[in-house]
Amino acid sequence: MALIARSLARIKPSPTIAVTNLARELKAAGRDIIGLGAGEPDFDTPEHIKEAAIEAIRAGDTKYTAVDGTPALKEAIIAKFARENSLVYGMQEISVGTGGKQVLYNAFMATLDPEDEVLIPAPYWVSYPDMVLLAGGKPVAIDCTAEAAFKLQPDQLEAAITPATKWLILNSPSNPTGAAYTEGELKALADVLLRHPQVHVMTDDMYEHLVYDDFRFTTIAQVEPALQARTLTVNGVSKAYAMTGWRIGYAGGPAAIIKAMGMVQSQSTSNPSSISQAAAVAALNGPQDFLPERNAVFAQRRDLIVDLLNEAPGLSCPSPEGAFYVYPSCAGVIGRKSPDGAVIDSSEAFARFLLEDGGVAVVHGSAFGLDPHFRISYATATEQLEEAGKRIIATCQKLG
Repeated sequence: MALIARSLARIKPSPTIAVTNLARELKAAGRDIIGLGAGEPDFDTPEHIKEAAIEAIRAGDTKYTAVDGTPALKEAIIAKFARENSLVYGMQEISVGTGGKQVLYNAFMATLDPEDEVLIPAPYWVSYPDMVLLAGGKPVAIDCTAEAAFKLQPDQLEAAITPATKWLILNSPSNPTGAAYTEGELKALADVLLRHPQVHVMTDDMYEHLVYDDFRFTTIAQVEPALQARTLTVNGVSKAYAMTGWRIGYAGGPAAIIKAMGMVQSQSTSNPSSISQAAAVAALNGPQDFLPERNAVFAQRRDLIVDLLNEAPGLSCPSPEGAFYVYPSCAGVIGRKSPDGAVIDSSEAFARFLLEDGGVAVVHGSAFGLDPHFRISYATATEQLEEAGKRIIATCQKLG
């Protein structure tokens, strides 16, 4: 009798975490490596958020809380949804988990039966398909090419929906591309969904506040209120508030789904950290003036790395609307040879060459479901980013 469950054979470790770990190992071994694989802001958590956590510790706020979030945090989330997204939720329609990833995973575990289909626009965040598989569902990728600005088109959505479709995932701004849907683009997708009442929408808005060039963020239940009753709107404090290690994600959605998610969480992790929840209250309720200041830095970094990548022979990089990623094409280097005669036959081979020859760690595009591309996170110091861009140019120039 095998010890390891057969279900684990259907999934793979997170490629983004693997790249980050490899970069750390090479650095520890003395290599000069610039890691552009991690989806983590290099800014520190704002002071008022840290102070709220310290005060919670001093006040003895260190006990178990309600499984899916304290009343104070749920109230802050309700206020945030109303203030920023024009969405009205009650306390029984809010779930808090240990990071956005747990919230998504809980939702899949609570709702998917065997053969239920989940539509996932590709390129996608690496964890979506594997979470669906772990929950017993069937991920269905829909290719969204650079020519379509990496966005799902209404005719593609219509063609992909079947009687078995239970969820559509939307991620805007996107990891890995930074692409973000306009209000009009979301309305066109919503019009399709209104014709298919069996399809629920899981919208991952984790990068909501990281948008540039006067782009206006909207979420689908805001654009089409008729969809709110079958939409799970997922968000968190990790990216905008530089709180990745605090591990707080949340969602607003139908009470029946929220209750089922709470049941899953009650038999897995139970409540998120009480201290992190107190910090998240301060994040959502406190001053937001640092957000545009940090966005201005991210926008400068985006422009810097896009310009540098477009100077590299064989690479082509569009400028995204949000998040802190770019997703350049490496089609122009496929089939070329490294100085030692090795053929660059895939994005994975190109990423490996960048790491070995140039000391730059990126994530290959096959991890995100659409090739030949690779992902760069520009959430790193500007000087490091500029040096990385120069190394990429130099490395591409070596290919024959």
